[in-house]
Amino acid sequence: MATPAELAFERTNLDEIQLAHLQRLLGTWGILADLSFSDLVLMAPMAPEAREHHGDGLELVVLGQMRPSNSATVVQHDLVGQTAGIGDWPLAVLTVESGEVTRGEVLLEPGEEPVRLHCIPVRCEGTTVAVLARLAAGAGRRPGHLERTYRDLFDRFAVMLSESTFPFPSEEVATEEAPRVGDGVVVVDEEGRVRYASPNATNALHRMGMYSQIEGRRLTDLGIEESAIEWALASALPVVEEVERRPDVTVLLHCIPLVAQDDVTGCMVLLRDVTDVRRLDRLLLSKDAAIREVHHRVKNNLQTISALLRLQARRLPPGGGRVALFEAERRVRSIAIVHEILSREPSDQVPFDEIVTSLIRMAEDSVVLSRPVTFEVIGELGEVPADVATPLAVVLAELLQNAVEHAFLEVDGGDGAVGGDGGVGALPSAQTVGHIQVHLINDLGTLTLEVIDDGSGLPDGFDIDETQSLGLSIVRDLVRSQLEGTITMRNRRDTLPGMAGTVVAIELRAQEGHKVGL
Repeated sequence: MATPAELAFERTNLDEIQLAHLQRLLGTWGILADLSFSDLVLMAPMAPEAREHHGDGLELVVLGQMRPSNSATVVQHDLVGQTAGIGDWPLAVLTVESGEVTRGEVLLEPGEEPVRLHCIPVRCEGTTVAVLARLAAGAGRRPGHLERTYRDLFDRFAVMLSESTFPFPSEEVATEEAPRVGDGVVVVDEEGRVRYASPNATNALHRMGMYSQIEGRRLTDLGIEESAIEWALASALPVVEEVERRPDVTVLLHCIPLVAQDDVTGCMVLLRDVTDVRRLDRLLLSKDAAIREVHHRVKNNLQTISALLRLQARRLPPGGGRVALFEAERRVRSIAIVHEILSREPSDQVPFDEIVTSLIRMAEDSVVLSRPVTFEVIGELGEVPADVATPLAVVLAELLQNAVEHAFLEVDGGDGAVGGDGGVGALPSAQTVGHIQVHLINDLGTLTLEVIDDGSGLPDGFDIDETQSLGLSIVRDLVRSQLEGTITMRNRRDTLPGMAGTVVAIELRAQEGHKVGL
């Protein structure tokens, strides 16, 4: 289904200012539906070239529809996108043409009873750009004081609609926390004195410790800060503010000024007790802080282990034992990098590009060759699930270290040397700059990570499944078992003849329940 903006663009001649005005109305008109206990339909004149009948008569297109939350609906079907002419909605067409309020009845379905119709012109900068149709059931029981007050408020907003003063230019789209009419309504006059308070509003005020009679009095007289109301009355603009009467009670106020002929005649205040919501917010904040502290301590412990391994390795004589400890220290450090990021922003998703930057820096620090080696990162992975980030960081650290240690072997007098842990051959010159590229590709649920070097390449017959290298064995097992991905290693010359070096490609698909995105 097309959005109101798409319908307006395709079928009307509304300009950007007029469309923005109607979109603000669509974002806030739930209040009007509740105040009127009625269904609301917003219709705008169609452009001549978009009319279905191509006659001289005006046709309207339905841009939006709103049902009340406090009474039964009378419009059972979705009308958005439908068109109507003089034969279907004559009063609506008359309202657009005359710019005047009209009242009457309309037959929505053949064979059913007609419903009451109240059509209000919606003006923007003095021009009628749409009509707001209010549809209500036929007369029933006599309305009580609350219903009469609410409908009087709706009539005051209807005047504001026709005078281009509602919706307000600064009005924002209502959020889930925004108070609704059913949460509680307080009506104050132009002097800030309370003229009416609904039962739910009275209950909210009681929770704030206000038990005195409030009608005819100002809230400040009863010990409640009313700066939001004063500002709304003074500026003729809506104000949203939270009031904490006691540490355990928080009430959200949405103050909407009532304007007639450019004069503020009062204010409607919607109240919602958000004490439980704020308590949950504080609980989440404390839980986030606890999670951050856990990650921080894990990071510190891993860094301590890393330092102990490094100290132990330095005490050993050169040989396999010393190398093994240094490799273990590096792997622990790569895991610590992930927890360092999680300690700053605890989340199910981790910005992996920050991890890549730290791993590149760690690989640069490990270069001990006489020839220079440069690193380059191309592309982005964006955010990845936290349980993917840790093994993927270990994998990338291993591949970078393997390239640093074995792709660019030192040469002596042109004689080659063969390195372990991946098996690479000789290079023609020890003075050539070595390049290592990390390609990161995020393709809507598929992650691809490639580590490419221009070193001596893999030996003939190399098979990662048969490798005796501990580092590559760790990489292979992490990718296949824990990450449920695929890994391939090949010489660049296999696909690009004449190109030296190795390509390691890892592909991961988003696991069920996880999202992978930029």
